[in-house]
Amino acid sequence: MSDEKQQVSRRQFLNYTLTGVGGFMAAGLLISPVRMAIDPVLKSTEGGDMANVGLAVDDITEDPQRIDWTVDQVDGWYESEVNRSAWVYRNENDEIVAFSPVCKHLGCVVSWEGNESYPNEFFCPCHNGRYYKDGTNVPGTPPLQPLDVYEQEVRDGMLFLGEVKAYGEA
Repeated sequence: MSDEKQQVSRRQFLNYTLTGVGGFMAAGLLISPVRMAIDPVLKSTEGGDMANVGLAVDDITEDPQRIDWTVDQVDGWYESEVNRSAWVYRNENDEIVAFSPVCKHLGCVVSWEGNESYPNEFFCPCHNGRYYKDGTNVPGTPPLQPLDVYEQEVRDGMLFLGEVKAYGEA
């Protein structure tokens, strides 16, 4: 073995230094996109996607009633309260049904018995869209799909609603 130390040339020193600085800068630029991609996967999903709409299950009747509530929404760093609505009633099997009030034709808001000519139907005033009480669209009217339904849950005698699902979706 020789006792001579191997000297680093100026060219090697500059090469090592620029490679290190470039790697450090690249890592700094990649941290944000990598975190944005991985962060949602690592977040724990709470079972709190359901919102208490302030309606007791005992107060739900066979006639659809409109309920309005707000949910907290977080978009990146912006937090806001979003208003939601639903038509809620009990069907002939004593099951709770919660429909989205958004018409499947052009997104207008439907109302229960909104037109005197069509009693016991949901009516959309935009283009005379009609839905039966069970949420299915009346043939020959503009909407081509049934009303969407809300996920629902009953806790401590209160109705909780979640995300909107397509009619008939599990």
